[in-house]
Amino acid sequence: MFTDYRPSRGYDEYFSAFDEPRSALRPLLSSLGQLGLEELNRNHAAAGNLLKRLGATFRLNDSGERGVERILPFDPLPRLISSDDWQRLERGLIQRLEAIDLFLADVYGDQRILNDGVLSREDVVSSQGWRPQLLGFKPPLGKWCHISGLDLVRDGQGTWRVLEDNLRCPSGVAYFLENRRVMKRMFPSLFSGRTVQPIDDYPSHLLRSLRELAPWTETPNVVLLTPGVYNSAYFEHSYLAQQMGIQLVEGRDLVVQDERVWLRSTSGLELVDVIYRRIDDDFLDPAVFRSDSILGVRGLMEAYRVGRVAIANAPGTGVADDKLIYAYVPDMIRYYLGQEPIIENVPTYICSRPDDQAYVLAHLKDLVVKAVAEAGGYGMLIGPHAGAEEIAEFAVKIKANPRNYIAQPTLELSTVPSLSEGELFPCHVDLRPYVLRGQGTWVSPGGLTRVALRRGSLVVNSSQGGGCKDTWIVGEPSC
Repeated sequence: MFTDYRPSRGYDEYFSAFDEPRSALRPLLSSLGQLGLEELNRNHAAAGNLLKRLGATFRLNDSGERGVERILPFDPLPRLISSDDWQRLERGLIQRLEAIDLFLADVYGDQRILNDGVLSREDVVSSQGWRPQLLGFKPPLGKWCHISGLDLVRDGQGTWRVLEDNLRCPSGVAYFLENRRVMKRMFPSLFSGRTVQPIDDYPSHLLRSLRELAPWTETPNVVLLTPGVYNSAYFEHSYLAQQMGIQLVEGRDLVVQDERVWLRSTSGLELVDVIYRRIDDDFLDPAVFRSDSILGVRGLMEAYRVGRVAIANAPGTGVADDKLIYAYVPDMIRYYLGQEPIIENVPTYICSRPDDQAYVLAHLKDLVVKAVAEAGGYGMLIGPHAGAEEIAEFAVKIKANPRNYIAQPTLELSTVPSLSEGELFPCHVDLRPYVLRGQGTWVSPGGLTRVALRRGSLVVNSSQGGGCKDTWIVGEPSC
């Protein structure tokens, strides 16, 4: 099957630089060889039909195909991560989120990190995620980030790095779970003879973490707040609500009375204790944020402030999603925890710094430039793949608004064999593990591996032609 497969330069997770299979992958390669490429393609097509029947779709809202429902492209060759590697990554994720949570408590509280000059006050308050309405606020359990999805990559040497943090409404977990379900049904032979850590219990861990945010009651009522059926991630919202056995609600289904949140139901009003919100801060409460919002609940923030409802994730966490603030997370780890980062950042140039800006402008053709508040692969310049006109446009944008941009080296992301046009081709991947934090912390075994299915592309986002793979944490030697 892999006779014609040629790993690209950099780090291939199946094969070494000498085209030799990595030791931990030999059993899987044997199983794939017995399956054969023709059967793999046939089962792959059947898997796509299965995902369609399951309704595992996403909506394109920011393209020329606005409103189009699509099946998330699924690749059947799993990604394997050794349990040794995973244990280290798990420790690094927990360390990073502890520091970020302390940072959020600090910047909305005493602001020691700003007073000590570790971060610029201007960089924080100018962030699009900064919410001054949360100054002085303390969330339930003292935690801000309850459900996080941090994006990790492996560079050309196979070293894991954090690419960015997703702390407001991280998405993709439904596809993470459905990928495994489809793999078990369509490719059961690949699991034979190996132990893969299960992920099916994610919804129960999520529900437990959400319930723990309401320590004032033994029977908390949890709801999932969605913007509605036209949201790009509505499949995930309805999927998670169904898996947890909780109500999926829109803002119009909730009302605040006597500083408490109530759910309108056919039997009257039901008290709500915890809201797993999948809408942005701006739309949560028209009395506090955007006054024209029809997605949120008027009075919600006052009920939250007096401690009669919990919201996950806490409003205001978006300031730590800012890609400029991301550059300071290693400093946060040292400042709050007195430790060195277990997982390093990707080296980052901050364009608001004169020296960094000069370097970036002189090397745009070699760098990846990102707008600090954009997501989904938008607002980016990938220098090596850009034309002279696009590079010149970004130079103008950076000079006009340097605070809005950071730049990073163009990483040679690790590759994993993937089906591309019926053939096996090395495609770039990243990884989004999910971390749940209630009274304790739980990290999903593995996470959503996103894959750039367009040959040669570095962009893994579904809206930009990316797909996903099943991720296996296996108890075999390091790859």
